[in-house]
Amino acid sequence: MEFEIKDGLKIGGGNLVVIAGPCMAESLDICLETAERMKAICSKLELEYVFKASFDKANRSAADSFRGPGLEKGLEMLAKVAERFNLPTLTDIHLPEQAERVAEVADILQIPAFLCRQTDLLVAAGETGKAINVKKGQFMSPREMSGALEKVKSTGNDKVLLTERGTFFGYNNLVVDMRSLVEMRALGAPVVFDATHSVQTPGGLGKSSGGRREFVRPLARAASAVGIDALFLEAHPNPDNAKSDGPNSVDFKLAETILEEAAAIAMLQKKRGHAY
Repeated sequence: MEFEIKDGLKIGGGNLVVIAGPCMAESLDICLETAERMKAICSKLELEYVFKASFDKANRSAADSFRGPGLEKGLEMLAKVAERFNLPTLTDIHLPEQAERVAEVADILQIPAFLCRQTDLLVAAGETGKAINVKKGQFMSPREMSGALEKVKSTGNDKVLLTERGTFFGYNNLVVDMRSLVEMRALGAPVVFDATHSVQTPGGLGKSSGGRREFVRPLARAASAVGIDALFLEAHPNPDNAKSDGPNSVDFKLAETILEEAAAIAMLQKKRGHAY
C-alpha cells in the first residue's frame, strides 16, 4: 500500500504525512503564508507535508457564496507554492475534463466526498497516473468505498488514498466512526483522516456550513491511535474570517498542537510495532 507522491515523499509506509492548507485558494498571499507556516511546523515535528487548497468549491450551500479563483488562477497559485517551498500539492477536481489539466500542476488529485461515486470522474482522475485521494461520501459506508477504489484502479493506477470525513447523523451534523479507518485500510489503500471536515455542521448556519472546531484536536488524537497514513487539516491564518469552512478550520497555533499530539501517538504505535 506504499507509493511515492513526489521526490521521495511516500505514503502508506508507516509514517504520518500531513495534508493541510486553506479550504480554498482565497489569495496567493494566504496560500503562501499558510504553506510557509505549515511547512515550518511540519519540519519541526519531522513530518512530511503536502499543501492543499481548492481552486473551486462547487458545492457551496448558497448560490452567491464565493467559490474560489477558478481553475487557471487557482493552479497558478498552487504552482507558485510548489516552486517557492518545494512542496507537493493537492487540489480537488469536479469534472472529468479537469483531470488532465490539474494533473499538470498538482501531485494529488482529490475527489470530493459528494462525487465519490462518479465513475467518469474517478476514471479520468486515475488515467492521469497521479495519486488520487477519494473522500468517503457522508452517505457511504466504508465498505462501499471498494467501488470507488476499483474504478480508479481499473485504469492501472494503484496510487489511491481513501479519506474519512464524517458521516451524516441527522440534520446538520456529522459523526465519525473510527472503525471506518480500519475497514477502508482492509480494502488495500492507505487511509487519511480529515479532522476538520469531520467537525462540520453541513448547512448549519443556513446559507453556509458551521463547525465545531473544539473537536478537531480530540478526533485527530483518536484517529492517530487507530492508525492513519495521513492527517488532513484545513489551516488558515485567520479562520474566523476565512471565505469557506472557517468554523471548522484551525489556526497555526492549534494546528501545531494537533500535529504534535498526533505525531507522538503515531510514533508510539510505530515503536510498539503496531500493525494497522
